[in-house]
Amino acid sequence: MTARKARPSGVHHGDLRNALERAALSIVGEEGAHGFTLAEVCRRAGVSVSAPYKHFADRDALLVSLALKGYDELRRRCHAAVAAQGAPTEQLAAFAGAYARFAIDERALFAVAFLSGLDKVRHPELAAAGAALHDDLMPVTSRIAGDEEAGLDLLVQVAAAAHGLALFHLEQMLPGARNSMTWVEEQAGCAARALAARHDLTEEGEPACAPPGARSPKHLA
Repeated sequence: MTARKARPSGVHHGDLRNALERAALSIVGEEGAHGFTLAEVCRRAGVSVSAPYKHFADRDALLVSLALKGYDELRRRCHAAVAAQGAPTEQLAAFAGAYARFAIDERALFAVAFLSGLDKVRHPELAAAGAALHDDLMPVTSRIAGDEEAGLDLLVQVAAAAHGLALFHLEQMLPGARNSMTWVEEQAGCAARALAARHDLTEEGEPACAPPGARSPKHLA
């Protein structure tokens, strides 16, 4: 009687979680955040179809784990970039450049964190991770804009500019030499500086970006 040989998985038990996450990121990088099943992840990782359930309740749980890694890496990069600058406007520009570079350097993590459609109500840890990055930047934007409300507007505008530039690059929507990481990173910083200048107070104390007819707090006293 021939002894039955166990099918090699190539994965040590202690490395199963990381192996599944690496396989999922590989698939996301090739097919997008909506382009895989747990069964495909198992095939890529070389494990049985029941293996993921030792660590992840379902496909979304695996995505949430990866999204949190993405938020952590983005926050680490942005913190380092901001800390390297002194002036608030340059700190904001550094944040924008770091955001765009993260999206391009870590395309799969970026897609999972921002393009996978994960429900932040069902997974409040994702909202908390996003809030942590927001809280890091609010002192910078509030200092530029003069108060927290205007600072929040500025932060949203700068993040949207960096996000949009990164997506344009990832989707090959920028013409010629503009479709490069260097150009996108530089333009994200330029957009941040321009937006900061619009929010900065003028000599008369009026917000430079105030809509027509808007009144500053001093006029309401």
